[in-house]
Amino acid sequence: MRKILFIHYSLIIAALLFCGTAFAKDQSVAFVDMTYILKNLPQYEQANEQLTMLSKRWQKEVDAMQQEARVLSTNYQTEQIFLSEAMRSQREEEIVKKEQEVLELKRKYFGQEGELYKKREALIKPIQDEVYNAIQELASEKHIDVVKDRSADPALIYMSSKLDISDQVLQKLGAK
Repeated sequence: MRKILFIHYSLIIAALLFCGTAFAKDQSVAFVDMTYILKNLPQYEQANEQLTMLSKRWQKEVDAMQQEARVLSTNYQTEQIFLSEAMRSQREEEIVKKEQEVLELKRKYFGQEGELYKKREALIKPIQDEVYNAIQELASEKHIDVVKDRSADPALIYMSSKLDISDQVLQKLGAK
C-alpha cells in the first residue's frame, strides 16, 4: 500500500514539475540596471544635484539652530550659580524651547513627510515614471514577459549580457 501511495505521489510531483517547466519556458525574461539607466539620464543627475544643494542648505539651517541651543546651554552652565531660581527656570525653558525648535526643523526638512521627501517626489518620480514607461513599451515591442532590475537583486549571480536591455531603454528615452 505504501509503495502505491509513494508512486502515486511521485507521479503527481513529476507532473507538477513538468507543467511548471513548460510554463517557465514560454516566458521571456529581460533585465535592466536601474542604477546605470538613471545615472545616464541628465535630468536625473540635475535633480539629484538640486536635492543635494537643498539638503545642504537645510542642514546648515539646522546646524546653526543647534549651535544656538548649545550656546544657550553652555552659557547657562557657566552662569547657573549666579542666577536666581526664577532666572534658572526661565533659561532652562529657553534651552528646551530651542531644542524643540531644532527637532521640529529637522522633522520639517528631513522627516518622513518632510520637505526633502516632497521635493524628491516632485523631481525624481516623473523621471522614474518615464523610465518605467519606456521599459513597458520596450517589453511590449519585444514580447518580453518579465523585466527584472538586476541592480536591486542581490540573489542574481550570473546573467547573460544578451538579456540586459538597459541601453535599449536609454535609447528609447533619447539618452544614448
